[in-house]
This record gives sequence, structure tokens and C-alpha cells, in this order.
Amino acid sequence: MAIESLLLLLLIGGIAGWLAGVLVKGSGQGILVNIVVGVIGAFLGGWLFGLIGLHAAGLIGSLVAATVGAIILLALLRLIPRT
Repeated sequence: MAIESLLLLLLIGGIAGWLAGVLVKGSGQGILVNIVVGVIGAFLGGWLFGLIGLHAAGLIGSLVAATVGAIILLALLRLIPRT
């Protein structure tokens, strides 16, 4: 993976994680957690979009897919009971 691709993945992941945090919890969780949630969400969203026949094209499409995936990830994490 080229350094530009990695930086773009981290940037989109950070923005998507922050957006998902604001939409699900009402606030972001911090830059590192936002990036991790966003990057995992990007993979999850891309996979789910592919299953239903949609393909995220371009920067905006990638951001939308990553945000949707991150929202789903945070919603699933809320279902896990905390001890």
C-alpha cells in the first residue's frame, strides 16, 4: 500500500469514525478511537455495500460507506453488555 493510500484511509477513517460517533453517541470518542472505528467501518461498509450491489466510488462514496459501516459497528458494540 502506498503511503498516500494509507494516509487517505486514515483521514477517511477519522472523519467517518467522528461522524458515526456524533450520530450514534452524540460526540466523538477521541482521534485514535475515531480512526480505528472509521477504518473498521470502511471495510465493513465496503463489504456490505458490495453485498447489496452498490459500489462506493470516489472520496465521497468512500466516506459514506465508511460512515455507514462505522455506525453499524458502533450500534453492534452497544448490544454487547458491559460488566
